[in-house]
Amino acid sequence: MGETHEVVVGPVAHGGHCVARVPVGDGPEPALRVVFVRHALPGERVVLRVTEGTAGDSFWRGDAVQVLEPSPDRVTAPCPVSGPDGCGGCDFQHVALPAQRALKAAVVAEQLRRLAGLEVDVEVEAVPGDDEGLRWRTRQRYVALEPPVDGVDGPVDRGMRKHRSREVVPVADCLIEAPHGPVHRVRDRDFDVARGGFWQVHPGAPEALVAAVLEALQPRPGESALDLYAGVGLFSAFLADAVGPTGRVLAVEGEPSAAALLGTNVPGVEPHTGDVAEVLTALAAERVEPVDLVVLDPPRAGAKRAVVEQVVARTPRAVAYVACDPAALARDLAVFAEHGYQLRTLRAFDLFPMTHHVECVALLTKTGSDLR
Repeated sequence: MGETHEVVVGPVAHGGHCVARVPVGDGPEPALRVVFVRHALPGERVVLRVTEGTAGDSFWRGDAVQVLEPSPDRVTAPCPVSGPDGCGGCDFQHVALPAQRALKAAVVAEQLRRLAGLEVDVEVEAVPGDDEGLRWRTRQRYVALEPPVDGVDGPVDRGMRKHRSREVVPVADCLIEAPHGPVHRVRDRDFDVARGGFWQVHPGAPEALVAAVLEALQPRPGESALDLYAGVGLFSAFLADAVGPTGRVLAVEGEPSAAALLGTNVPGVEPHTGDVAEVLTALAAERVEPVDLVVLDPPRAGAKRAVVEQVVARTPRAVAYVACDPAALARDLAVFAEHGYQLRTLRAFDLFPMTHHVECVALLTKTGSDLR
């Protein structure tokens, strides 16, 4: 830790950093150690400082503390506490917004290639609701500063942690924080959400994701659908509208307060509370009932094999997978492929500007099937 090295930065990697390599050891051909570098861009020549790592580690972490040859995509960070040794909340404040989206697209494509064996052209789409990548985050958590510290415009009583640290940076004004809280309303439909309960933090996210899921699935009147990791019923509501009174929507949510609100928000849905894999297994104990459509919106870790295999056992004609982590998505797509379900389309959305996070909606159908 603390060593500095001059390097040419390599490609972007999953997690908000780029890959660099530094020589270690003596001799004419020293070994190269991978360093995951924040605050850099591919192709730049920088001085990096090692922030985590020992001689025996397979990789180190570092910050670009001096930029010797900048990328054309580098900009001055709008936030004064962004950068090395600053707030850890944003990864890409130093990157022009179109280039941020290109970096995220490269990461999604690389994860799909490496973990699922898929070659996919990825474009990350902007959504309405932010101000050039700022003022979009409708839910925010701070660390209280006691006592307050002096700031440029007066005392600052809150802050945010540094990257991978408990140390707090005073933050008078977080530039990605929205001027108002979340609005739980989509397409003229209101949703009850528990205090502190999950709801997408970007104002444009719910509408963008609903539209993408419905476009992918093309639900028809009379069809049956599973909404897994259903939350308070965002997708269930519009699936129920689409399949109509002759159709059926069964929703599964593990968080009890969200599951309770699901029944209130979407009265016609069949709500089930519990671990998704366990609920699906219990429902199949007597008979596996086929379904036409499935929506999967798992947490960051992904759905995993047990859930995927319960889904494919029901032989849906189409699955819409909403993913907040491209690595988890790729791993689950590989399991789907084992059972004959292929990726047909993939859309990616910039729901977290200035950070490395990206949301994807993937459509899977069984080999040989179609949506007509």
